[in-house]
Amino acid sequence: MSTETPEDAEPERADGTPAEGAQVSEAEAELAAQRLERERIEQRKAERQGPIEAGGKLSGTAADLLAAVRAVESGEKPAAPVFEEARPAPRRAAPEPVRRAPAVAPGVPAAGAVEDVREVLVQGGAPEGLAVQAAGVLGEGAAEVLRADPWQLLRIAGVRPEQADGFARALLGAEAGPGDERRGRAVTVWLLEQAAPAGHTVLEMAALTDALGRQGVPDPEEAVQNAISEGDVLVFQDALEEAGEDEEQPVRVQVGLERFAMAEESLADGLARLVNSVPEPDGAGEEWERAAASAEGSAGELIRAVAGHGLVLHTGGEASVAEPAALLNAAHGLGLRVWAATHGPVGRARFASLVEGPGVATVAGLLSGTEGPGRDADGALDVDLLVVLDAPQLDVEAAALVTESLPDGARLVLAGDPGVLWSVGPGRVFADLLAARVCPQIASRRPDPGPLGELVSGIGVGELNQVAAPGKEVVIVPVRDAGEAVHRTVQLVADSVPRAIGVPVEETQVITPGHGGAAGTRVLNAALKERLNPGPGRFGGFDPGDRVAYSPAPGRMLPGRVVRADGEGLHLACGGEEIVVPPERVEQSVRHGWALTAHQAVGCRWPAVIVVLPGDAAQALSRPWVYTAFGRAGRHLSVVHGVEQALPRAVAEVAAKPRTTRLPALLAPQVPAGADG
Repeated sequence: MSTETPEDAEPERADGTPAEGAQVSEAEAELAAQRLERERIEQRKAERQGPIEAGGKLSGTAADLLAAVRAVESGEKPAAPVFEEARPAPRRAAPEPVRRAPAVAPGVPAAGAVEDVREVLVQGGAPEGLAVQAAGVLGEGAAEVLRADPWQLLRIAGVRPEQADGFARALLGAEAGPGDERRGRAVTVWLLEQAAPAGHTVLEMAALTDALGRQGVPDPEEAVQNAISEGDVLVFQDALEEAGEDEEQPVRVQVGLERFAMAEESLADGLARLVNSVPEPDGAGEEWERAAASAEGSAGELIRAVAGHGLVLHTGGEASVAEPAALLNAAHGLGLRVWAATHGPVGRARFASLVEGPGVATVAGLLSGTEGPGRDADGALDVDLLVVLDAPQLDVEAAALVTESLPDGARLVLAGDPGVLWSVGPGRVFADLLAARVCPQIASRRPDPGPLGELVSGIGVGELNQVAAPGKEVVIVPVRDAGEAVHRTVQLVADSVPRAIGVPVEETQVITPGHGGAAGTRVLNAALKERLNPGPGRFGGFDPGDRVAYSPAPGRMLPGRVVRADGEGLHLACGGEEIVVPPERVEQSVRHGWALTAHQAVGCRWPAVIVVLPGDAAQALSRPWVYTAFGRAGRHLSVVHGVEQALPRAVAEVAAKPRTTRLPALLAPQVPAGADG
């Protein structure tokens, strides 16, 4: 690897979905449709949070509280550090609705209810701008709910226990105390909500009570029992191991929210249905075998596995996507109804170029019905075979909806790179399935080519190797501090990479560990905008030509560019489609996008990538983070390096943080031993 700039000795110079309509936003339509889908499948409703009003004249504690809520809602900072893994933003469940559901605005609270809530908020010293959201979250009678139990304010994203405590003291006076049963129950639920963005679907009882103690709950065990008895949370006991005749069965006690528990149980049921089903002999077995024989290497193994099984896992790096493509082409040739789904539109376009007849959608588009084959009379997808790429990005709710949507007899292939960052939402579905060994697993033997492939493959096994890069495929740019890191990054994007590597600015992506800090996405995007597209930012800080990252729902990111702004909102070009973001949603859902976090970049790939590692990023680094960030580069990777030995140490020693899930325990009794045959 070279340690100079891409230009050798040249001297330095002194953060596609369907278009949103003007009346109802895409995110609102998705939420409404998701509710309809969940009523059909699980007979339960998904909660929705309404928009937050401006609150421009607030000051003091109320202003701080509103700012915290808005920062969480916009993804600017995590909801809480209690269980937080290093990541750009918390993520709630990605809304995945039914096919082309009518665009009906979901549950907007009545004006009178909002006014009642506003009165209570003002009385308790909370910002009245939270009234719409509180009324939407707490439902009918929200004002009475808050008067009776002020700690229910914790159900609003971004509100922390100390802020809810202040609200409670203002309403209840001396009656409000740390040992209040209502506080213990509310904080228990809040902690489980904070655990979800860190990937946990449940928490061990000991971990939960320890966290409650740190939040000042005097009797954590009693608080959990109260929450269980009131139905706020659920408790689970899973056997740890076989016990002898006279021995007591050891169990693991876990606590979780009904929302994620139902999703994980539904997912386990759906996966077991696929594993235990025998696919229809759609075409003679000889035809499957001929297709497998004509494929190369592990692609043939994948075709043979899919021929006889309802669920198959496929693992490999970037080059391995050719094997699911070969499978889809072969199955399409056999007359099957086949589709693929990727995490985002960039991956969709890349994979679509590899397949001849099958359709390719995004997971969100497939489940929403805006893309894909549509559904039959029973609500199942019209497919015989579905291949889901980027499978590590599936959280339990999205994965549950995928499996629930498949008809009996269909085949499902989950394919992805197990080395990348896991889903931003709760669960570790792909990793849990790989560990459970309940179905065939085909590991690709197709290596990623060139110096970049060699570098990333080494990182995957914990080694940061020096690789020969005669074409400047990999360049290290040492920096002393964050200021120099920002300066060098701008130089690389605007000058060095286009001139020395031949990759234009619009095909170069900057990736950095977080949004904050002296070289986070906010600072880098401001510097890159000033250099590449300066302007007054008259529409929420944006100008035509700005590169943006649009999040139609938490945890989803579409790269795009600002086309124009008018009274309808901000017009974006994302994945070949024009999207209109209404003015009231711009702050929450649109960021500048010259610089992204690695979580935002998952599922995407660019010809050139510049990974920025300022000194303050050392604690955020892990092997999956480095593997993901470096692996986004197709032709060239520049590493703006200011973390010294923290980088090789992270690659060698810092694995993914563990997540607490129940999927393996739920699958074990439903899938016979040896089902991975």
